[in-house]
Amino acid sequence: MLDYQAPLRDMQFILEELAGLEQIGELPGCEDASPDLVSAVLEEAGKFAAGVLAPLNPVGDQQGCRLEGERVVTPAGWQAAYDQFREAGWIGLSLPPEHGGQGLPKLVSTPVWEMWFSANMAFAMLPQLNVGQTEALTIAASEAQKATWLDKIVSGEWAATMNLTEPQAGSDLAATRMRAEPEGDDAYRLFGQKIFISYGEHELTPNIVHLVLARLPDAPPGVKGLSLFLVPKYLLDERGEPGQRNDIRCIAIEHKMGIHGSPTCTLSYGDDGGALGYLVGAPHQGLATMFVMMNEARFNVGIQGLALGERAYQAALAYARERVQGRDIVSGEVGQPIIVHPDVKRMLVSMRARLMATRGLLYSAAGWFDLARHHPEAEVADKYRRYVDLLMPVAKGWCTEVGNDLCDEAIQVFGGMGFVEETGVAQLFRDARVITIYEGTTGIQANDLLGRKILREDAATLRELIADIHETAARLESDANLGDLAQPLHDQATLLDKSADWLLAHKADTAELYAGAVPLLHLLGIACGAWQMARLALAAEARRAAGDGDLDYLTGLSELARFYLATQAPQARAHGHTLRHAGAVLSRFSEKGL
Repeated sequence: MLDYQAPLRDMQFILEELAGLEQIGELPGCEDASPDLVSAVLEEAGKFAAGVLAPLNPVGDQQGCRLEGERVVTPAGWQAAYDQFREAGWIGLSLPPEHGGQGLPKLVSTPVWEMWFSANMAFAMLPQLNVGQTEALTIAASEAQKATWLDKIVSGEWAATMNLTEPQAGSDLAATRMRAEPEGDDAYRLFGQKIFISYGEHELTPNIVHLVLARLPDAPPGVKGLSLFLVPKYLLDERGEPGQRNDIRCIAIEHKMGIHGSPTCTLSYGDDGGALGYLVGAPHQGLATMFVMMNEARFNVGIQGLALGERAYQAALAYARERVQGRDIVSGEVGQPIIVHPDVKRMLVSMRARLMATRGLLYSAAGWFDLARHHPEAEVADKYRRYVDLLMPVAKGWCTEVGNDLCDEAIQVFGGMGFVEETGVAQLFRDARVITIYEGTTGIQANDLLGRKILREDAATLRELIADIHETAARLESDANLGDLAQPLHDQATLLDKSADWLLAHKADTAELYAGAVPLLHLLGIACGAWQMARLALAAEARRAAGDGDLDYLTGLSELARFYLATQAPQARAHGHTLRHAGAVLSRFSEKGL
């Protein structure tokens, strides 16, 4: 079994120095997030992750879930772990106090979710859904619906799901066929099927609350005709407790490459007269509300990329320190661990550099969420809201691609033993493979970045971001120890700027632009990673100059930034080249030539 220890020192450094924990704690509504409280929360979460969830990770992988009739059986230990998780109040960490949550900033909950996903991604997918559903219902549900459902969802007493995908539709929600027929008293009967529903059926909680996209009889075509419905597994009795079983059946669970401990269900609604549901928000406005839950899910999937990459790095590092093989090419000694080999060391340093880059970006984005929500100055709040919108496809798309690469590289460090299931790293690779796919593939994220986030506003927010990167590079210029990093970071910002110019100049060439959308996403991700690593180095140097902290650790952070800018950042130029030329080359290919 792979051990897991939460990287608390890295987490707290980035929270304090890059994501602005102190400033977030001064915002209205965030005052409880004191450094002492945050440190205590992270420490306790780390203990739970390492002691309870991590040991169950291989159990979930090996046992999986099974369907017995219409009953889904989850792996051994899942029920006890979920009960402990719920009773400790972890689900409500960042959720509204008026419904039983603790109301802490998103910046505080983000490293905690990283721990859960690192320790046991398949398990953590269940409570993650409660968080997203709470966000959606808080915005769109009626006061009566909030009073009925939210306390139980926030506490985790009842589980939550989101139901979007259908067999014929896939990611194309415009093709949704699920229908909802009025029943009276604001109730509706739903008919149809939904697929790929994580934790769509189980017995870990006494009820499951589904949020379902469906069409009313008068719905216009396309996504503008989608409404959102709350459909419980069990209807509530007069006391507000689960009573009669609703007309929802699990007719299959997927046999997946990974995340075996998470049941992925096909749900059939209305086989016996219609599943009773309740309209959430206005008719035909369901996608806008569901997008709140989807956006939360997209960010969390980015965290999954970071989390699985961290777990893979820890495994690879431990193995490299223990595995004895070959001759040290420098000293000539035999009997040395493989960590002395330059290529193994290169892989490990590369893994750690990319981890810190993605962690810096994701934690900073979590802080932007809080600034957008709580900052009293509208102009400041708007800036960070736009930053979140612009970089959400990068947080999801690029960070999950990096997570996949890190799990792959960990297997390479293990060598042949990485291909053997008993070592555990194969599970991480299998679990990680889906994260570049669900909640929108990398291609879908890239299209969103290009069309909705850059072209729609003529790259205005991107230009602001570029200016911030140049400002960080200017700070490097004035640092005696980091001045050599200034020009490489300026180069990243300049490459982004020239790429934005090219995009706007070719705005009419739709096919050409979208052929380069994924390279654009990688380009922006790598550049943002370079930005975060430069900020990391500046913070480390400032602490070192003040004599504040472990000298070796702080020096290591600066050198890690230097490694990233020397080895990872140059790859952005190749993606920029591909962005400009992929469409023109592809236009000469016919389908018959493939």
